[in-house]
Amino acid sequence: MPQLTHRVRAGYAMGSFVTGAFGTVPGLLLLPYLTDGLAVPAAVAGLLVLAPKAWDVLLNPVAGRVSDRAGARRPFLLRGGATVAVLFAALFAGPFTGASGAVYVALVFMACATAFAFFQVPYVAMAAEITEDYDERTRLMAWRMAFLALAILVSGAGAPAVRDLAGGYWAVGAAVGVLILAGTLATVVGTRGVPVSRRAPTAATPRELVAAVRGSRPFRLLLTVFVVQAVGLGTMLAGVDYFARLVLGDQGLQALLFVGFVGPALVVMPLWQRVGRRRGKRYGLVAASLLYAAGMAGLIAARSAPVGVVLGLVAVGGVGYAGMQVFPMAMLPDVITAEERGGDARAGLFSGVWTAGETLGLALGPGVYGLVLALGGYVASTGGAAPQSPGAVLAALIGFTAIPAVLAVVALPLLPREETA
Repeated sequence: MPQLTHRVRAGYAMGSFVTGAFGTVPGLLLLPYLTDGLAVPAAVAGLLVLAPKAWDVLLNPVAGRVSDRAGARRPFLLRGGATVAVLFAALFAGPFTGASGAVYVALVFMACATAFAFFQVPYVAMAAEITEDYDERTRLMAWRMAFLALAILVSGAGAPAVRDLAGGYWAVGAAVGVLILAGTLATVVGTRGVPVSRRAPTAATPRELVAAVRGSRPFRLLLTVFVVQAVGLGTMLAGVDYFARLVLGDQGLQALLFVGFVGPALVVMPLWQRVGRRRGKRYGLVAASLLYAAGMAGLIAARSAPVGVVLGLVAVGGVGYAGMQVFPMAMLPDVITAEERGGDARAGLFSGVWTAGETLGLALGPGVYGLVLALGGYVASTGGAAPQSPGAVLAALIGFTAIPAVLAVVALPLLPREETA
């Protein structure tokens, strides 16, 4: 089977600027925007970050079936991505505070998450259609995850800098909206001419959808592991601002934490690709998860450790994070192909359920972190961060370190055997 061209790999990977920015910036800044900008209590703010994305748990499978029936993914990418860009700019430009501000954020975020579903699901489904080669899928996912790491680095480190330089969150929404639009257009252009859905869809009703997922044990197990790990990653992401400010005592370290965590992924992605080729994707995922957990667990001592040691442990976690992203996404098309051998199109269906689980996991993270902050006695405010108690500082530390470390490894025994043929 011929290899994909660099144009197709890069074009597909550019979609990570949409998924990376949308997945990173709300998880990073929406919680502090609500607690320290709009005076929304931490527990309520966590729920507000969760609820709109939880909606996608129901919507993503629908988006998958719609794109399966259409037989073409790229038109969904264009319409969905452009809509996300506009709504994202509005998300951080709310004119209200308190309860009114909370309602505004909830409504706009709900609309933004809806548009994102119709980008993300067809985008993920395309991976099973662009190539059916086992190793080529790993290469394609390595490209995608390298671009995703770059997108997270740019948006995650850049968004707080834009906020601080411009003096407000409104600039964050505008800048990230432009980034999302650019990623959308690059993906649509770069994937021109790639294969579309190869089979006629059959499973259309919710009952048939549930039956299809229930009938695929490898998919269910892989999804469970991925979602549990996504909760941990979402929790860590939501805690970056609080960890830098409360635990390390310097909010300016937030950008360095992001560079230290995501930067290694740009270097080690080819190494993880080699591990997957020689030892298998399942082995690679286990190794990456253990490495990530080790880095996060080491950060429990961050309050007494030098900054250089903290950044080193963050980098260790970042190396593991790179593998935790590439291997599940490389295993998913193999599972889909195995399920499609009966003749039905399942790429959109399974991708819809997959992205629903991913969205829910990443959305639960800020909810978990907000709850941990609330239990620690975190004090919400307007116009900046209020002084916090030792309990709140401890909560910020535990939410950023111990919880993500445990969630990275607790579900690993469920990993299914690989489909290599």
